[in-house]
Amino acid sequence: MKKYNKITPEGTSDLLFEECLVRRYVEKTLASAFSSRGFNEVVTPGLEFYDVFDPDFSGIGQEVMYKMTDKRGRLIVMRPDSTMPIARLTATRLQSLPKPIRLFYTQPIYRNNPDLIGRSDETVQTGIELLGAGGIRADLEVIVTAIEALGQCVPNFRLELGHAGFFRALAEQLPVSDDLREDIRRAIESKNYAALNAILDQLGNSKQVMAIRRLPRLFGGEEVFDQAAPLCNDEKSTQTLAYLHELYRSLAELGLGDKIIVDLGLVQRNDYYTNIVFSAYVEECGDAVLLGGRYDNLLGCFDSPMPAIGFAINVDAIAKIILERGEPFALLPVDVLVHGETGFEIKALNYASDLVKKGFKCENSVFETRMEALNYAKVRGIGRIDLISDTVEIINLT
Repeated sequence: MKKYNKITPEGTSDLLFEECLVRRYVEKTLASAFSSRGFNEVVTPGLEFYDVFDPDFSGIGQEVMYKMTDKRGRLIVMRPDSTMPIARLTATRLQSLPKPIRLFYTQPIYRNNPDLIGRSDETVQTGIELLGAGGIRADLEVIVTAIEALGQCVPNFRLELGHAGFFRALAEQLPVSDDLREDIRRAIESKNYAALNAILDQLGNSKQVMAIRRLPRLFGGEEVFDQAAPLCNDEKSTQTLAYLHELYRSLAELGLGDKIIVDLGLVQRNDYYTNIVFSAYVEECGDAVLLGGRYDNLLGCFDSPMPAIGFAINVDAIAKIILERGEPFALLPVDVLVHGETGFEIKALNYASDLVKKGFKCENSVFETRMEALNYAKVRGIGRIDLISDTVEIINLT
C-alpha cells in the first residue's frame, strides 16, 4: 500500500508559481552581480564520492550527509557543500589556468538535519570562490562583492566580521582535550553563556580562561579591537587582531562601515576556515543568509595547495524574505488567448507563434468551442481572445 506517494520527505518542499519566480529572480540577480565582477560559472555533480567531504578536513559530520553506494559499492553522497567540490574541480581540471581563478555557482546542497528546527534538507546556494589569491586585496574584493550582491536583493542586512584564527590562538593555550575545545567553540558560536561558563568554571581563573569567557561578548563596532587587545598574550593572537582591524578600517574607507559588525565570537564549524570569516543576517531570518571565509589549507587536501576565499548565499532564505515582504512578484495573466475554430488549429498555432515573436505573452486554446474558450479567458483574467478561422476576430474582455 502506498503511504508516501502524496507527500514530500521531511526537510523538503514543493515550490509554486510566485515562489519559483522569486527564486529565479534571486538567482539571476546574484549571478549577474558575480559575473560583472569577473567570476565564471561552474556546476559540480549532485553526487560526489564521500572522500571529497572527509570529515577530518571538511568539518561536515558524516551523520549530516545523505549517503548511498554506486554500482561498484563505493560510498557516495549527495552534495552537502559546494566549496569542497569546487576545490576538487580546481585541483584537477583547472590547474593550468593562471591565478587567481574566479568561480561562481548556483546549485542545491543536501544536508540531513535531524532536529530540523525549520531548516530544509535541500537548499539552493549561490556563491563565489576566489582561488589562488591571498592577502588583504583578495579579502576586500570578496567581502565587497558579498555586500554588493546581497544588497541588490535585501538592502537591510548586517555583515558580521570575525577571524577563525583568533579563537584558535586563544583556545590552543587552554589545557583541554580537543573534544572539550570543540564544546567550548560550540558554546561560543551559539552564544550560550551558561554552557560556556559551566565548562570554563572547571578550568580555574587563568588569563586564557578569562579571554575565552569574554570572546562571545566582543561584538560591535571598532571599539571591539580596543576591548580585545588586552586578551592577546602571544604574537599569533596579536597579529590576527591587527589584521582584522586593518581589514575593518579598509572596509570603512569604502563607505561600508555601517553594514559591518565585528564579532570575535564568530567561530563557524567548518574546520577548513583558516583566517577571516564573515556572515550576514537579515532581520526576518534567524539563521545567517550568507556564510564565508578564507580557507588557505583546503586545496592542499586535494594536492594543489593555494590560498582561497569565498562565500555562499542561501537563495531559498532570500527568496522567502522577499515573498514575506510582499514585494511585487504576482503572476501576471497571459496577454492573449488564441482559439482556433475547428479546422483552423494549425493556423491558430502559427498565429500564436507570431504574437510571441512580437513580445506578447500568449496561450493557445485547447477547447473545442469558442464559448468554452471565452469562459476560460474570463476565469483566468485574460484580457483578450483572438478567434481564428477564415478571418481573425479580436475580442477585448477588459
